[in-house]
Amino acid sequence: MDCCKRLLTELARPEEDRDGVVPQALWSSALVAYARCFGTGRSSGLTTDDVQNLPLQGAVIKFHTWVIEECNKLAAHPVDPFAAAKIGVVLSPPEQNERRVEGIAIFSTSRVLIDVIGVRQLGGLASELAKQTAGKAQEQQDSVLADAQQLDIESLYGSPPLGTQRPTSGDAP
Repeated sequence: MDCCKRLLTELARPEEDRDGVVPQALWSSALVAYARCFGTGRSSGLTTDDVQNLPLQGAVIKFHTWVIEECNKLAAHPVDPFAAAKIGVVLSPPEQNERRVEGIAIFSTSRVLIDVIGVRQLGGLASELAKQTAGKAQEQQDSVLADAQQLDIESLYGSPPLGTQRPTSGDAP
């Protein structure tokens, strides 16, 4: 959501005042952050069902799928490294007597598609998912609290306190 907010601010600036890398970086970050919430192989995290259950209208699942696919394209290496560029020729004006090739033009293609509508849609989708997740988290917290209140109070006071220190590099899996 924060990347989308910052990106909307950036896109509101006149194009000549923008650094072209900043919108691409923010959009890429937004795509990756969103897709990470749907990672496979985890017991927790969001699913497509969570997206379907949102109170949103329109092609929400289609947009969600597109966002995930765009993120996957960002992370994947192209099969053909030359597919990332298009080369064209610059021709002399057609009305000129001697038609000829005057040069070449090289266009790098980017898969990053950034427009205000897409940014707003992604930000809105992320916001709705955050609300939904907060509701689920509150339900889980209430359940854990109710279970904890049923435990023997003296054994709880006799338990060692939870550690609150930062993990070290040796703690990483």
